[in-house]
Amino acid sequence: MSDAAETEAKRWREKMARRKAVQDAEVSAKTIEKKGLLLVHTGPGKGKTTAAMGLGLRMLGRGRPVAIVQFIKGAWSTGERLAFTRFGDLLTWHSMGEGFTWETQDRARDVAACNRAWDEAQAQMARPEVSLVVLDELCIALRYEYLDLAEVVGVLVARRPDLHVVVTGRNAPAALMDAADLVTEMQAVKHPFKAGVKAQEGIEF
Repeated sequence: MSDAAETEAKRWREKMARRKAVQDAEVSAKTIEKKGLLLVHTGPGKGKTTAAMGLGLRMLGRGRPVAIVQFIKGAWSTGERLAFTRFGDLLTWHSMGEGFTWETQDRARDVAACNRAWDEAQAQMARPEVSLVVLDELCIALRYEYLDLAEVVGVLVARRPDLHVVVTGRNAPAALMDAADLVTEMQAVKHPFKAGVKAQEGIEF
């Protein structure tokens, strides 16, 4: 190794050592070992449900039960649902919606469906063995006022201390984001649909 290369390697090691010291200090300052988290995936970009399903897969990989309740969605056969059935009793899945709101064109039906889904969501959150509950597209139900926002946020905040909940959907209300431990906003930068490409099996569903 040349002198210049040795000097550069030493400089890099020192830089990484300083960075590690900062990182270690930050981690050691955190004192809460376990806490059930409320996570919100929102924004106009693709990936909100996909990310939530990834968390479900991660939890299932740890051998911990997961419950998924889908608001709005209902009619589609999706790849993630087909895959998750292989986990047997560890996974509970309820698709409670009747499709997109512009397809049903019936507010009363949409409200009724969302209320049934919310009842199921509360039942799943009450199960002591469940580690993660995914409330897919709940934000849409809240945006259209199919459910009472204050009630929903109140129940989520009052859930048992060790339960993780992930809420997805565009236009998450401020009250929900304020109550959340983590909020991720998916941004729409580029999408093939704009170029005339229909939804692709294994990517969109």
